[in-house]
Amino acid sequence: MANLTELTVHELQEKLASGELTVSEITKAYIDRINQKEGQVEAFVTTRNEEAIAEAKEIEEKRVAGELRTSLAGIPIGIKDNMCTKGIRTTCSSRMLENFIAPYDATVIEKLKAEGIINLGKLNMDEFAMGSSTEYSYFKKTKNPWDLSTVPGGSSGGAAAAVAANMVPWALGSDTGGSIRQPASFCGVVGLKPTYGLVSRYGLVAFASSLDQIGPITKDVRDAAILLNVIAGHDEKDSTSVEAQKKDYTANLEKDIKGMRIGIPKEFYGDGINPEVKASLQKAIKTYEEMGAIIEECSLDIANYALATYYIVACAEASSNLGRFDGIRYGYRSPNATSLKDIYKKSRSEGFGSEVKRRIILGTYVLSSGYYDAYYKKAQLVRTLVTKEFEKAFEKYDVILTPTSPNVAFEMGTKSNNPLEMYLADICTVSVNIAGLPGISIPCGVDSKGMPVGMQLIGNKFEEEKILNVAYAYEQKTKFRETYKPEFKK
Repeated sequence: MANLTELTVHELQEKLASGELTVSEITKAYIDRINQKEGQVEAFVTTRNEEAIAEAKEIEEKRVAGELRTSLAGIPIGIKDNMCTKGIRTTCSSRMLENFIAPYDATVIEKLKAEGIINLGKLNMDEFAMGSSTEYSYFKKTKNPWDLSTVPGGSSGGAAAAVAANMVPWALGSDTGGSIRQPASFCGVVGLKPTYGLVSRYGLVAFASSLDQIGPITKDVRDAAILLNVIAGHDEKDSTSVEAQKKDYTANLEKDIKGMRIGIPKEFYGDGINPEVKASLQKAIKTYEEMGAIIEECSLDIANYALATYYIVACAEASSNLGRFDGIRYGYRSPNATSLKDIYKKSRSEGFGSEVKRRIILGTYVLSSGYYDAYYKKAQLVRTLVTKEFEKAFEKYDVILTPTSPNVAFEMGTKSNNPLEMYLADICTVSVNIAGLPGISIPCGVDSKGMPVGMQLIGNKFEEEKILNVAYAYEQKTKFRETYKPEFKK
């Protein structure tokens, strides 16, 4: 048998059902793998080794007694460290929340617990989910398992790196402007950002409330569909949660994609896209043609304005959401403060990192008197135009195919001092969040240095099963995971 930790979740399910593996064996194998690789990858902020082993033993006893109702009981998972987990640190990789222990579980965590899924620990991220490389964490810089001198992407870099390094079989990330899809692309795994409102945000520490969405990072497309089945659904505790029809996202995976209409927006294949990324995408497009899909070039002209719109809206909402972390109500309080004003000033100055401060300042500026109409209001108007342009495109196409990122994973430290260049890493993903659409990133090859290239498939609202079907067809045809493996190059 292949190394146990290389198996997908659906393969682990089969081996549990047949009795070939026990829950304790699976959990121990992943804990051993974390102990072996964490020093290199640095994906975890908090681990739960002893607790996970105890939970595995309990679940195994129930399995033997025939008391389990779910086939996912005993499967381990990793959680991005911005989702509240009762009794476990939830830090958002920030000094501001370094010692915060959540008093309740996020809705998605409750759903995982109901299935008997074992939480192995909390995964590193860019502080408060602000960043595209996981270099803005207060605790550590996560490395990309394909080449340890490169970034894993962000802000869900710890989650994507942990899945790629086989430290967890799957993970939950969050996506505000590409934070699931871009690291999935950099780490050669699958990342799904669901339609806004499909998955409850209750218990997710907010960055930009109208853009944030929780989703799966997995080894293959079937696992993404399985995890979406677990976490999707209406939640009365989240006012933005939508009462959508309950679906089985694995049901249509194997459907023939012949006749499926795929739009290729020319704006996403311009000068800023790395030639090797473009070549991989063109090869993937050809593969879809061979499978009988109808390929057509189209235009999403308004997408050119998406990045500016995103950073105005996201920073404005971040400025409001992070106002509560002031050393009085929540978060780190400076021991050096001598007055009330000093508490606010020093607690926020010492508690937040440079990227978070940058976005708070920008957000406060665009919301301030005299600038609100010029920036924030205008950005909201452009947001409506972006949404309408996608609606128009989906009248004609089933899915839209773009690169996930203009580049493969870049060297550590090369962009962290250049915010503008770092922001451009999100250029292919942000429009999906602005319009509230579902998007998936799947690997579609490697460049000349052996680094993975990601392909993004965008669907219409609440049509996750369509993008999963198109992604699955390509994955089965090309067998990326069987051909390429992370090399841990230094």
